[in-house]
Amino acid sequence: MAGIDLHFHSRTSDGALTPTEVIDRAAARSPTLLALTDHDCTGGLAEAAAAAARHGIGFLNGVEVSVSWGRHTVHIVGLGVDPDEPRLAAGLKGIRDGRVERARRMGAALANAGIPGVFEGAMARCDNPEMVGRTHFARHLVASGAVKDLRTVFRKYLTPGKPGYVEHDWAGLEEAVGWIVGAGGMAAIAHPGRYDMGKTLIERLILDFKAAGGQGIEVACGSHSLDDMHKFALHAERHQLFASCGSDFHAPGEGGRDVGHTEDLPPICRPIWRELDARILR
Repeated sequence: MAGIDLHFHSRTSDGALTPTEVIDRAAARSPTLLALTDHDCTGGLAEAAAAAARHGIGFLNGVEVSVSWGRHTVHIVGLGVDPDEPRLAAGLKGIRDGRVERARRMGAALANAGIPGVFEGAMARCDNPEMVGRTHFARHLVASGAVKDLRTVFRKYLTPGKPGYVEHDWAGLEEAVGWIVGAGGMAAIAHPGRYDMGKTLIERLILDFKAAGGQGIEVACGSHSLDDMHKFALHAERHQLFASCGSDFHAPGEGGRDVGHTEDLPPICRPIWRELDARILR
């Protein structure tokens, strides 16, 4: 299990390393299977797959789709997708088109709070301007000395109710799952332990996700505690969902687990990657 990581990011979205660099970093842990899951884009997959092949590591094409569900933003990981499938490609392009406009509003909100120039600083840290997001804002604020660390940035400025947070409509849950399944992949709810939801809402999210055609849920991930992992293993068993795992790595030193490292799934889990063997690039 420690050799399987099905959720991490590169500079193509909001990671700090290129697709090649992040695969090379993961390779130091001798993994057997990796999946790059950049936010709302697939532009780094070909480079990452080539790097994985050089190391003799199995690779799954992946993506992490931003979704609006009720008043909540949730993320859905797609594994084993065909990145050239037209509906998926068009859907992701539609999400990316709204990112820069949201970033401009975030920059204006922070300027009104007395911190000017953050939009420009965030864009300067973004290899792919279409993918500018909160992490780029946070990195700029830390590098400029305005805030001491990323955790503090999010707590003080970039979460709901704070000065730099801007509401935004992402993809719908049903359409996002439809894009993933239509592209030959399997959809999994990403890091469910991170969402500010009680038991009733989590249950409703899982039921809506399953009704849309979703098949998996992340049980082991970089932001899950041991209690979270066991809780969502039970959710997976009860709702007949396959279990996934991933570090959710973005950058060295930014918290969570390093790329290529995940905890063992509890024995009651059915691993999602066993259902994706035909989609693994070797």
